[in-house]
Amino acid sequence: MWHQPDSALAVMMEFAGSEAADGLDAFEGHYCQVLVAELLYKNDYGQSNREEVLKAVGYFDSIVGMDGCKADACGASVQRNAFLAARAHYMNGVGYYEQEDLVNACAEYLSTLRIMESHFGENELVGHKPRFMALTYNRLLDLFKGQLMPEPAIYCAKQSLVYNQIAPTSLNAKANILSEIGLEYHILEETDSVVFYYEAAFNALHDRNNLVYRDLMASQALFDYYEVHDTIKALASLKSMAAQAESETERITRYSTIGDIYLNARQFDSAKVYLETVFDFTNDDIIKKLAAKALHDVAIGEGDTLKANQYAQFIIEDVAAAAENQKRVSKLNDLFQNYLQEKQEAASLRERRKAVRLTLMVLVPLLVAIGLAVAIVMRRRHRKRLAVQEAEAQQRLEEERQSHRMEQAALSGRLKRSNETLRELQDQVRQQNETTPKPETQAASFAEEPICRLIMERVNEGQFKSQMDCTVYKDYALGKEQLTALREAADRHFGQFTSRLAKAYPDLTRGDLDYCCLYLLGLSDADIAALMQKAYPTVSHRARKMKAIFKSEAPLPTTLLDFAKESNG
Repeated sequence: MWHQPDSALAVMMEFAGSEAADGLDAFEGHYCQVLVAELLYKNDYGQSNREEVLKAVGYFDSIVGMDGCKADACGASVQRNAFLAARAHYMNGVGYYEQEDLVNACAEYLSTLRIMESHFGENELVGHKPRFMALTYNRLLDLFKGQLMPEPAIYCAKQSLVYNQIAPTSLNAKANILSEIGLEYHILEETDSVVFYYEAAFNALHDRNNLVYRDLMASQALFDYYEVHDTIKALASLKSMAAQAESETERITRYSTIGDIYLNARQFDSAKVYLETVFDFTNDDIIKKLAAKALHDVAIGEGDTLKANQYAQFIIEDVAAAAENQKRVSKLNDLFQNYLQEKQEAASLRERRKAVRLTLMVLVPLLVAIGLAVAIVMRRRHRKRLAVQEAEAQQRLEEERQSHRMEQAALSGRLKRSNETLRELQDQVRQQNETTPKPETQAASFAEEPICRLIMERVNEGQFKSQMDCTVYKDYALGKEQLTALREAADRHFGQFTSRLAKAYPDLTRGDLDYCCLYLLGLSDADIAALMQKAYPTVSHRARKMKAIFKSEAPLPTTLLDFAKESNG
């Protein structure tokens, strides 16, 4: 099936229409329809058994459910049925996607992930399962990317990358996903991350005679154009990729990018050559609308009112569709955020259960040992009491009472003297406080500043991890006012710290100075990524850049603390 999907489809279609298929029980019958749907998809055919797929989804949900097994499923059969249920939801999502019902398609793909994550641990994702997870995240990546939703797209791409490390979906799958992440960061204008992921994508390529390489080169050329503004170099690279295109769709995609660059450079004649080709020959509605918008701008630039009105009319007709698309994006974002929240809650629950198990592992043996010790002591005391004569016991008891009374009397006297001494000390402290001038509002140390205590409380509470997506910690993010307060606190305690730092190292940006104040508190890259709501690789890359500016291999907190103390030297 994996290696010859066309032959497998022919066999399955023949079997599904035979009398033998009518004799299958419910389980095998629904499983058969899921296989047919998968083979149609692998052969790029539309889902012709749509009703049967919907029935299969309901059936497998009835024997598995979203939260556990039902019916006769138990042990290994739980995971078998869960995997089939996940595959059924995946193919249902494919069916909705083919009907351009993106909201329901997204819901089905997320249901696929929920089933897999609730029934399989990380160590149980073997064989086809990690590849299936990667494919599911790839579907969501394509969906979110098509709706211009970069944050969800980046999250899904990174998750797909994790599972591709276990079971690659193709030879250049890793390079392709890294390239997609870089492209989404380009949309977000996070330059450091774009550079990091494009470089990683090039390094991950196994060969360069493929679409992944050409797409990556085109993305790199577009990025270089906007960053370096080298129009000639960017256009040369894009035209080279267009010349190597292996399909009309790929060629049109390259032409669209080339036309946009010519338009941005106000070379209208050249822009029209490429954009009119895109508008006339593309079958993609989104690309056609983008080409129409660009050609409208060209016509305005050339003063061709007639042409501008023609393209404007094409764009205006799509206003209602644009409003509907905005609603769709909102629904998709709600679905994705709910999924992330559920996933975070499930992770927290697992951590709590793990902590309880660990506590029990420590406490139970300890309690058993204490119980045995108490039993031994009690037994010895019992034997001793039986061996001692009643008269001796009474005498010892009386002696103990007398001793206790004497100790109580002595203790009472000491306590009385201690109370008197304490009152005298309190009077002295009160008098001293009344004569001592009030301290200034400045805190005793930088770490005691209110903003510093606030930041450290968030770090201690959040327990931030580098492998987690920074948006998970968005409730801990620092605002501009808080960053300003941190800079002012650093300047107060370390002799205009940020001004001295900017003067000593002019290559530092204003944003770098905020990072320096955070490192001055001794924070890690993972802490700063969460507080600044930046991806961990972005923060790590920035840290390396600042180390190069300082020309020091020491940890940044050490370097900055040494610099700060120079004001008091």
